[in-house]
Amino acid sequence: MNTRSLKFRLVAWYAGWLTILFIVFGVFVYASLGYYLKRNLREALTRRVRQVADTVQRSSLDRDTLKQGIQNRYAPEAISRFTRATVNGVVVYVSGAPADGSFDPEAVPFEPTAPEGESFSRRTLSDGTVLFIVALCRGKNGNTLVVEEGAAEAVVKTTLHTWLVVLGLGLALLVFGAVFGGFVLAQRALDPVDRIIHSAEQISSRNLSERLPVPDTGDELERLSTALNHMIHRLDHAFQHTQRFLADASHELRTPLTVIQSELEAMIGSTGREPDVREIAGSALEEVERLRKIVEGLFALSRLEAGEALEESIPFDLGELAVTTADQMRLLAEDKNIAVTCHSHQKVIVEGDPSRLKQVIVNLLDNAIKYTPHGGRINIQVAAREEKAVLEVSDNGIGIPNAALAHVFERFFRVDKARSRALGGAGLGLSIVKSICTAHGGCIEVQSNEGEGSRFIVELPLAAKA
Repeated sequence: MNTRSLKFRLVAWYAGWLTILFIVFGVFVYASLGYYLKRNLREALTRRVRQVADTVQRSSLDRDTLKQGIQNRYAPEAISRFTRATVNGVVVYVSGAPADGSFDPEAVPFEPTAPEGESFSRRTLSDGTVLFIVALCRGKNGNTLVVEEGAAEAVVKTTLHTWLVVLGLGLALLVFGAVFGGFVLAQRALDPVDRIIHSAEQISSRNLSERLPVPDTGDELERLSTALNHMIHRLDHAFQHTQRFLADASHELRTPLTVIQSELEAMIGSTGREPDVREIAGSALEEVERLRKIVEGLFALSRLEAGEALEESIPFDLGELAVTTADQMRLLAEDKNIAVTCHSHQKVIVEGDPSRLKQVIVNLLDNAIKYTPHGGRINIQVAAREEKAVLEVSDNGIGIPNAALAHVFERFFRVDKARSRALGGAGLGLSIVKSICTAHGGCIEVQSNEGEGSRFIVELPLAAKA
């Protein structure tokens, strides 16, 4: 579990505070119970010592008769109590060994008590046993009666120990319940956040019309979802405005460029005897052609990013498309004595627009031919791997520097601007390739080492089996 997550911190805070509160409550209960047990024991011993003293005073001092009376009436051994009666310093009665064996009555020391009164003491025997003893001293007819009633401290400690075990088990159960309950509560409370995150991750420039789910809770999450949806709406509006501007600008530029191109071609045709004018017009015509390609590329990009460029979506064999396209491009490769090979040993069926995916293969092959020296080689391979259709175009050309690999799919990016301009590149070809792949639910990546060649890898979803 991520210890820095909001869910973990909420559960830890909730369980931690409950644990602290329960420990404080347990200590309070433990101390209160100990005080109550000791006070209750003292009160019971006080009542008992008075009853025994009354019995001794009403009876004769015959030891057998007195012993029989106390045994029958109070049974101190059976309830593990200590009872001792002393008249003028002479023991007239002492109880026997307690039933639980918690102390030895003969080992209980005698301590002087204040005349005509009660006293409470805590006496420690030679074996370490501790007794709570209440002593009562009475004087009558010239005799001094001292009655002692006691009980072992172990009785209180046993009760407290049992309660401590109960508290420990209760604490463990409470902590477990707090953690489990806190996790469930946090999970339920943060479920809307997870749904919002999942929905937000699915929104891109292609589906800005989608909106985040708005939980009907009336809390901050609902306000956040509403605010984010308003922001997405504004972004959608701005993006559509930008796309419309780009498409309109591209459309408006196409017509004058076509006219200028036609007029320059006509001027070249009518100025055959004037080489300077013809050279100038030819140069201008080349620039017009370059501008036309840029406009066409921008127009294609705007349509692709707006999701309007896929004219049809049908299942077809990507391998067959690669083979036919490679055959058509071999004429360009033969001019530089470049060997082009294409491998597709099985049918690789994808679903999409064949014309657009052919444009991907054409652009990749065109780049490979441009940047592969004479006598080089280009290899095209199509295969199905892990539910994906994979198209690879590799060459042994000049390669791409590592610093430029992250930018090759950006608009108007050229590794060597002077050389690319001489070769007629405007830096839009790979941007169009990436947009086409994305529009088909796929992706493209490049691997290259400078001076060793490049390899472009296109992955597309395989068509669903009928």
